[in-house]
Amino acid sequence: MKLFPVRLSNINKMLDFYSQFNPSPLSIKQFIDFGLNACPRKSFIFLRKELPVRLANIMKEITLLPESLLRMPSVGLVSAWYVKSFEEVLAFEKTDPTENNLEKYWKEKRLSKLKFCKSLTQIRDRHSDVVQTMAQGILELKESRDGAIEPSTELSIQYFLDRLYMSRISIRMLINQHTILFGDIPQTGRHIGSIDPLCDPHMVVRDAYENARFLCDQYYLASPELEVIEHNEIDKGNPIKIVYVPSHLYHMLFELFKNSMRAVMEHHGTENDVPPIKVTIVKGKEDICVKMSDQGGGIPRSQVDQLFKYMYSTAPQPPKSKTDLPLVPLAGYGYGLPISRLYARYFHGDLVLFSCEGYGSDAIIYLKAFSDEANELLPIFNKTSTRFYKATVPTGDWSNQHNMLGMQCLVSFGF
Repeated sequence: MKLFPVRLSNINKMLDFYSQFNPSPLSIKQFIDFGLNACPRKSFIFLRKELPVRLANIMKEITLLPESLLRMPSVGLVSAWYVKSFEEVLAFEKTDPTENNLEKYWKEKRLSKLKFCKSLTQIRDRHSDVVQTMAQGILELKESRDGAIEPSTELSIQYFLDRLYMSRISIRMLINQHTILFGDIPQTGRHIGSIDPLCDPHMVVRDAYENARFLCDQYYLASPELEVIEHNEIDKGNPIKIVYVPSHLYHMLFELFKNSMRAVMEHHGTENDVPPIKVTIVKGKEDICVKMSDQGGGIPRSQVDQLFKYMYSTAPQPPKSKTDLPLVPLAGYGYGLPISRLYARYFHGDLVLFSCEGYGSDAIIYLKAFSDEANELLPIFNKTSTRFYKATVPTGDWSNQHNMLGMQCLVSFGF
């Protein structure tokens, strides 16, 4: 299906052209090295080719989504955003990186901007609601089917959303690095773009905890305390530092704290002293691990994998705003944990959950200890990804607990 029939032939040709190329993943070290010797010309030359490639790769996958989902208004809106952004980036395709195109120019109120920076900022702002709008598209699909969605469609949606949101994270990372390094606002402090070369996980943990605690206190009028333990196996006695994007780590921790606090408060009810949430930060040879442990009662093992599925939610449809646009909060819609895991995996880390039903849960964030090993994980449009959207749900070739019903029937008949 051609999802982009307007303005069309040229855009589709450019999509076909740029989607032939694989994205070029960068490591945190490469981001840092470039930032230390920041050159707007080199950044311009790289981004005017790399951004169309990343956009085209994911736009091609949008066209492979099930027809039923593509017809949803919110999905059409997201598609239109990508077309617009793709066009805007292509406008710089043959632009020479001259002083006139890269230097600051004056506009109203003497506000200094960069032409390229301004376009990148517009693209970033345009895509700021992609997650919420796609969530609304899923709700629209559920409504149109009375909540019944085919397993093959659900599988395609899960696969696509992981890739769409990972692509979005990577594009925002590229845009943020350029606009922070070469934008109008002078950068202060030790940060290189959005990266902190001396990121203190303990401080990020405290920050995320305090903000989650504020919400918990508002709702439950109480909250669990926090206990933090650090263990630096490599540099014993020294605080743990990591080259990382603090906002990414904060996003993961804030989501985990919200979940843990809610579980603890609801599991222990009106008890005066609820058990604390314990966070252990460990630096090893390859990984830096942040483990969060709570006594919130845990969940059945059968539900752990479901927590990372976008379609897994019992929340009602959200109310609409005064502008008649639906308000789709992430909390309660199954998006917080899946997206947090994508942030962890973006630089080849991970986020895993372990549950002890009746007692509590552990969540572990794995981050690469060395910045040269922390490479971007990017979706690639190719024959393998194309086949996935056309695949049917595989038939199980292992017995499961439901097969026991057949055995019970045989026994009841005397076999």
